[in-house]
Amino acid sequence: MQTAATGKLIIITAPSGAGKTSITKYLMKQFPQLVFSVSAATRAPRAHEQDGVDYYFMSVETFQQKIQNNEFAEWEMVYEGKYYGTLKTELEHIWQSNRVPVLDIDVKGAIHVQGQFPQQTLSIFIQPPSIDELKNRLQRRGTETDESLQARINKAAFEISFSHSFNHVIVNDDLSRACQEAEAIVKTFLIS
Repeated sequence: MQTAATGKLIIITAPSGAGKTSITKYLMKQFPQLVFSVSAATRAPRAHEQDGVDYYFMSVETFQQKIQNNEFAEWEMVYEGKYYGTLKTELEHIWQSNRVPVLDIDVKGAIHVQGQFPQQTLSIFIQPPSIDELKNRLQRRGTETDESLQARINKAAFEISFSHSFNHVIVNDDLSRACQEAEAIVKTFLIS
């Protein structure tokens, strides 16, 4: 087994519903040197979520203070008053343990982080086979209203237009194959 090179960083990004989280979980099982980078969020924890495990939950005021102090590698106000971001201390903590952080983040944040760490980042964009298939996947989740579904589809179409900004694009038309493709890419990156 290879040891993680200090300072390497893996970003998995995709439109909502493309399979980013499933592929990230698969990669975490394949490579013990990978560590999921826990994001900060200003939303309230859901019933099963734990602070410091699922997210670092904080108030809007605390989050904004951390922005002022330049403590984020990336951050975004996703919805009015709802902030998400990657703390620099989270990345540093993982690197100090000689492991590789994996960021499962949105496209805008991924572009920002990749710009800060261009020489040490592997970025993978997970693309749905089509917008229609993405719409079907989101509908099957049963969590969207007609309005929120259309908003997600519009955002996804916009995000797909940035796929060329990343090191690799994987079309997730078959989850098993997409996972194997991601595994091969990550394996090559870790031994380089």
